[in-house]
Amino acid sequence: MPAASLSERPLSPAEQRRLRWYRLQRAYEGYFFLAPNISGFLLFTAFPVIASFALSFFRWDLLTPPVYVGTQQFKELLFNDPQFRRVALNTFYFTFGTVPARVALSLFLAMALNQALRGITVYRVIYFMPVVTSLVAAALVFQWIFNGNFGILNGFLWGLGSLLHIPVHPPDWLNSTKWAMPAVMVLNLWKNVGFTMTIYLAGLQAIPQELYEAADVDGAGEWAKFRNITLPMISPTTFFVVIMSLIWALQVFEEPYIMTKGGPAFATTTLVHYIYLNAFRWSRMGKAAAVAWLLFAIIFVFTWLQMRYQRRWVHYEADQE
Repeated sequence: MPAASLSERPLSPAEQRRLRWYRLQRAYEGYFFLAPNISGFLLFTAFPVIASFALSFFRWDLLTPPVYVGTQQFKELLFNDPQFRRVALNTFYFTFGTVPARVALSLFLAMALNQALRGITVYRVIYFMPVVTSLVAAALVFQWIFNGNFGILNGFLWGLGSLLHIPVHPPDWLNSTKWAMPAVMVLNLWKNVGFTMTIYLAGLQAIPQELYEAADVDGAGEWAKFRNITLPMISPTTFFVVIMSLIWALQVFEEPYIMTKGGPAFATTTLVHYIYLNAFRWSRMGKAAAVAWLLFAIIFVFTWLQMRYQRRWVHYEADQE
């Protein structure tokens, strides 16, 4: 019997069932492979997010039943909670103090390490090492550096004052409401600049060298090449670095918690630390959830603004073509 007639013969009921089951398997087999990951996401991410949003409308101290209060907690935080405003200002101070410095310092180091020098890989590893260093160990070292009585920084300042015969009175860094946050910011920069430096280094190495050669032929100086070639070509990298640095800075917790425990007098308490205090120190789970969602709103607004206005300064290759 010809093959065509075999393929056209009617299928028996058993063959039809097997065919439907085969097609069902092929249609959904991808979901079977994704099921463990999707289940983990729903269980450990999606459900807690939804639960925290619902919890933000309740007062709950873990011991008594939750009490529904609607949006009252959000109103109290925004209009009647001076402590929330203070920690929000601390967070903004940290963010807008570290992000510009991080971007500028990372770019400077990346350009310095983008040279064809012997042993340049060793220098790159040295500058990247703080990224993989334990944050707890680094914070303890910086606690000693900024110690007001026997820290190495004040010791250097006292020695410099004695050498120059100038009276020097360095601050007690970590116990000063004015200088504690800058000390935390220094630790954050030391710890994270190496990561963004690596991103910038990749962006610099992707710039076609023909552009610099053409600029040399035209007699352009180093500043002209940096302003007209380097900065526009790495603007997508800068956009990524800025947006991720802002998100990370707005969520800072470990550095101030380890170095100062949020003190002195809440001078280094950030929004994430405030969430921790409300939830696990003061048993205000509903208020902690409300603060978390306000922080989400702040991050969303900053991210949306950057995405909205990126076309004004970010130059992609497709646009250049």
